[in-house]
Amino acid sequence: MPGVLLTLPAPLRRALWAQVRRELPRECVGALGGWVRGEQVQAHALYPLPNVAADPEREYLADPGDLLRVVRAMQREGLDLVALYHSHPHGPAAPSASDRRLAAYPVPYLIADPAAEVLRAYLLPGGEEVEVRSADESN
Repeated sequence: MPGVLLTLPAPLRRALWAQVRRELPRECVGALGGWVRGEQVQAHALYPLPNVAADPEREYLADPGDLLRVVRAMQREGLDLVALYHSHPHGPAAPSASDRRLAAYPVPYLIADPAAEVLRAYLLPGGEEVEVRSADESN
């Protein structure tokens, strides 16, 4: 999927950052629902998930049952799972070894670094960066 572009509407970006700040010092986790058209990925809905990792200040793990419920909700709404996201409370916004090892879905993984206020996305486990474009709700 080289050349993938993920469009994240401004309200979803704000909601993601609000969750990141709420969860500090823990890593947050969630999913994005939307549409894929070729290499264009459009996020439409944000689904925060609880972090059930054993050490949530250093890793994330979405409860598999919660994630399944979210994917089913997306399907009912006519959406697909288009991205997963989590935060690195102490940076950087780059995939860790465990992020690469645990990547299980062929979608972009967004990583938020609240200290630097940076949001980046990657295709994992390879680590190819995905462009994240902000968009107004009207776009």
